Amino acid sequence: MDQILYCTNYIKQRVSFKPEVGIILGTGLGMLADKIDIYKTFDYQDLPHFEISTVETHQGKLIFGTLAGKNVVAMQGRFHFYEGYNMQQVTFPVRVMKMLGIKKLFVSNISGGLNPNYNLADIVIIEDHINLQTQNPLTGKNLEEFGPRFPDMIEPYNKQMVNQGYDIGMEAGFAMRKGIYVSVPGPNLETKAEYKFLRMIGADCVGMSTVPEVIVAAHMGLPVFAASIVSDLCYEPKLKKANIKDLLEAAALGEPKLSYIIEKMLT
Repeated sequence: MDQILYCTNYIKQRVSFKPEVGIILGTGLGMLADKIDIYKTFDYQDLPHFEISTVETHQGKLIFGTLAGKNVVAMQGRFHFYEGYNMQQVTFPVRVMKMLGIKKLFVSNISGGLNPNYNLADIVIIEDHINLQTQNPLTGKNLEEFGPRFPDMIEPYNKQMVNQGYDIGMEAGFAMRKGIYVSVPGPNLETKAEYKFLRMIGADCVGMSTVPEVIVAAHMGLPVFAASIVSDLCYEPKLKKANIKDLLEAAALGEPKLSYIIEKMLT
């Protein structure tokens, strides 16, 4: 808690406006940051107790500015458990954004499509998740200042925001889905048998992020909207060996659509 307060105060001394909305931009999804009318940018390495993003496609910047008329704070790149950070480190920025005053959290990622009805670059509005991470960010002493010891997770994704984002995408003619996201530790991708297993337990898409941040947001009572771009197809007969170039190309196809949806949701 001392570290969260210290970092929050450090930022408040350098940023004069209060953000209303927090945004986490995942792999290959930095375009939305270009649309922000920037007031102040921090490199993660310059913020006390922030970690450094080691993923090549993550810029590692905390951006303050306005988007669609709203004061926002955006993470251009996130932290992952597979980078060697613990879950408290992974979710530290969400705690700080809450202390800075955000009322809503928008989260984005890319994922592997497990549902055979999914196609590359489809936009999946996440309406529920399965947590297969090996650590939980709420393990340890509960931070009573933020929320209860046993937070309810029956609706971690705000239903109104889910429907709003889906409707906006449908009206724009995008290939839209609502689905269940399963979060795994990574960094390796899954075996054929694991893809089949994940589909059998009810997942529509799979990735290595998002759920830890959503758990912490739910703990703090923050409404969450999360969406994923299908970057590869993980079902037979479409399953093939993945490479980062193909994943980023699929993300690039879906990114303008997801950026459009989030902007419209803010207006």
